[in-house]
Amino acid sequence: MKNQQAPLPTLDQEAVRTHFRTALRYRTPIAMWTAIADIPVLLAELDRALTLLTRARTDTANLLAAARATLAAIDDSESDPLTYLRDEVAVHWPVDVAPVVDDVGGGQ
Repeated sequence: MKNQQAPLPTLDQEAVRTHFRTALRYRTPIAMWTAIADIPVLLAELDRALTLLTRARTDTANLLAAARATLAAIDDSESDPLTYLRDEVAVHWPVDVAPVVDDVGGGQ
């Protein structure tokens, strides 16, 4: 299943490759300047990719911290240890879900 929220590139990579190959092959001023003109676009795309990577790493770290807090809450016998995960997941995927009451005691 394809992720519908995945960001798409904002750069025509094939055009950049073509400009670069043309500049290497013909070495004319126009071909060279066309390839050089792609540099700011490449830098902007690199900056965007790094920003997305930082966001993904931060989100992953937050989810991992919530998972660890949930495990610690289970060890501490908190009444609703999944609160930490629910709160963090809600940041990324807000849904209206009623709290789940789990009968851990098996009806005792």
